[in-house]
Amino acid sequence: MPRQSTLAENLTAETAFTVLALARNLKALGKDVVELEIGDSPFPSTPHAKVAGIQAIEENQTGYCPSLGLPRLREAAATFVASEFGYPAGPENIVVASGAKPFEQYFAEALLDPGDGVLVFSPHFPTYIPNLERRQARAVLAPLRVEHAFRPRVEDVKRFLATDPRPRAIFLNSPHNPTGGVATREDLAAIADLVRGTDLMIFSDEPYCHMVWSGRHASILAEPGMLEHTVAAYTFSKSYSMSGWRIGFAVAHTEVVESIGKLINTTASCSPPLAQWAAQAALEHDAATRDEYMDRFRRKVERLCAGLTDIDGLRVARPAGTFYVFPDARPACNRLGINSHGLALYLLEGADDDFGVACLGGECFGEAGRGFLRFSCAEPDERIDQAINFIAIALGRNDRIERYLKANPQYVLPEPYGLA
Repeated sequence: MPRQSTLAENLTAETAFTVLALARNLKALGKDVVELEIGDSPFPSTPHAKVAGIQAIEENQTGYCPSLGLPRLREAAATFVASEFGYPAGPENIVVASGAKPFEQYFAEALLDPGDGVLVFSPHFPTYIPNLERRQARAVLAPLRVEHAFRPRVEDVKRFLATDPRPRAIFLNSPHNPTGGVATREDLAAIADLVRGTDLMIFSDEPYCHMVWSGRHASILAEPGMLEHTVAAYTFSKSYSMSGWRIGFAVAHTEVVESIGKLINTTASCSPPLAQWAAQAALEHDAATRDEYMDRFRRKVERLCAGLTDIDGLRVARPAGTFYVFPDARPACNRLGINSHGLALYLLEGADDDFGVACLGGECFGEAGRGFLRFSCAEPDERIDQAINFIAIALGRNDRIERYLKANPQYVLPEPYGLA
């Protein structure tokens, strides 16, 4: 076997795609699976986006384009963030890439050096850590707590600045995946006050910016002076149901934009112009469809929350944003003697021969997620209802749980989770 790099040997992947592959394999073998594991939209891409993408192909817009992105999309994105989120940006502050996720890597490569400390609130999106490890930066984890509505705490930022030998960056994600927590304007203003005047940089990960179920999304870029400290990443995957188009953009200081452009130039060359045409059309013409989709997601979240709340052993805090529900499964796990990742896989593989529910164990998002489960709402309402009814029954099938743990002893809970 060829020798691999240390990075490749230790690289961890996003577990949602691993469970997705397992669920799709079981479905191919004839099992009926409700897929609540992946954060994808069940709706079609918005209409003007589709028309513009087809038009781009018909007009042969299929070659290379500038690494920073098409000028027309950069202009539309600057107008969009100013009107939607209330902070000024020009086209020179916009850089386009294949979704929001690549900007994790570009942020690290453009702004971090080996040994730099990066504050990450956890549970956290699983690709944060691998992208920090690419630069040999250090992740410093601070817990998000259900009793604080999974919001970032300014005390953790103060502690990081006071105690870390080389504090350099903070990763913020609001609305938050997996917990559904939403940072308030007051939270962000307090963090900005600590960052302003330092050389600290913030990666503000905002893919769920239109999925705030009470009030409106707040970006730390709206705080005075934060353009010099922030890279804010946005995607078309969630709001406009364009995950397969692989298109997004970031907002940053012009010098950071130019640096990221060089990184894109030397890796991906550019983002596909046909996807950029579609993205521009979505920003300029698809707000009504987007808002309709968001309302449908809100109702799905409410439906899933209500159903899970009635299941013995699960404690559900209604998410303030996103299309995820993150119930506390520690009572059920303690009663059944199974860890939360094992419980998620039991619901998929072991609870029934013909039916399963795919979800994720909270530890897929770091140790701070242990004892929780993450469900997405990306299925039709009747399938969500089927999943809820099945979970309630599956948690009472003690014989099948014992059989599953005997076959998979790695999921045995060595000692009960502590309960808040």
